[in-house]
Amino acid sequence: MAVRGRDARGGRPRGRRCAAGLSLAALLTASACTAPADPDTVLTAGALDAALERRAAAVLAHDSAGYVEGIAPDAAKLRAAQRTELDRLADVPFRSWTYDVKDITEQDGQWATADVELRYRIDGYDTAPVATRRVLELMRDGDRWYITADRPAKDASGQLWQQGDVEVVEGAHSIVLGVGRSAGELRQVADTVDLAVPAVSDAWPRPWTRRVVVLVPDSVEDMAGLLGSPEASYRGIAAVTTGEVGGTGERPAIADRVIVNPQAYATLGSFGQRIVLTHETTHVATRTSTSTATPVWLSEGFADWTAYRGEDRAADTIAPELAEAVRGGRTPAGLPADPDFGFDGDPAKLAGAYEGGWLACELIAERWGKEKLIAFYETVGAHDGREGAVEQALKAVLDTTSEQFTADWRDYLATRLG
Repeated sequence: MAVRGRDARGGRPRGRRCAAGLSLAALLTASACTAPADPDTVLTAGALDAALERRAAAVLAHDSAGYVEGIAPDAAKLRAAQRTELDRLADVPFRSWTYDVKDITEQDGQWATADVELRYRIDGYDTAPVATRRVLELMRDGDRWYITADRPAKDASGQLWQQGDVEVVEGAHSIVLGVGRSAGELRQVADTVDLAVPAVSDAWPRPWTRRVVVLVPDSVEDMAGLLGSPEASYRGIAAVTTGEVGGTGERPAIADRVIVNPQAYATLGSFGQRIVLTHETTHVATRTSTSTATPVWLSEGFADWTAYRGEDRAADTIAPELAEAVRGGRTPAGLPADPDFGFDGDPAKLAGAYEGGWLACELIAERWGKEKLIAFYETVGAHDGREGAVEQALKAVLDTTSEQFTADWRDYLATRLG
């Protein structure tokens, strides 16, 4: 069987769309039903779903032959690449791996393109799946359809195993997956997360998994690939946390991943590394109480408050940018706005924004107490939208107004940093 080429324009003729709800017989295996000779015969989502179920089962069984069964026999490079990809996953303890066909976007009876969502969970760590979109290209040869391409969808992030062999290290509260990093380096990350989890649980005494998944790619370029963002955005950032905000009730949050920038992380001493991973672990713990109503100063400030809590460090050491501004008569007029936290902006402004959020949470914890700070965080996150969320929580939880809190915060900056 030869893999047929495309037309001279490099594409394929556009066909009619196929809704994802149609159901047909099995596809891509020797027992698949025979496609009618009519060139307008459509590939259906139901048939593709059945084939991808077998592909998913092959991943969990580490069955290389089963994984590539539906790939075009003459697509040697793709088959080799897919075998390599599966081999890279050998040490990752998956609990589940599923595909969901979202749409078959174009076809003409000979070619088809499918929009597919891959969802997977790591056993013992994920209570919800990671989801990523893939695009499959398929061709029909005789009575069978074959996959000829499998790639990330537009703007979809990459996956760690696409970057190299995955090394796995487990700690008491963590699992660290790395590419191009030594087992000793990954063990050090796991040990640091294991210190962070109890600290976070003490600061946030609410139910959470107390289990953290950390990814350590080989470079900042690979980190950016996992996040689907430009590399320049993360050069000075030691780690970030992915995940979907909210998720209480019937709609669970998508699983979090802490992703480490190995170059920036390596420049930190043990204290800095512990602060960074405690900060990121706090985002994992508070995820279901964080929503689009939560301003960034509160989510980042609370994470820094947790990380620095109990540390015997002067405020101007923790907040040098803001201390310089206050001492220079440039005390901010208001709390940091969301755009101030952009990674691609002025580094000094970014640092000052984090410092301002930290000191806002410090103020609440010092004046009203830890439980009030936690209640304030939860009340803001439970609001039905950004507008009025902070104002309502300030009144309900702290019995103050936005104007008064801002004034108190500015006075607090002068006291702690002046």
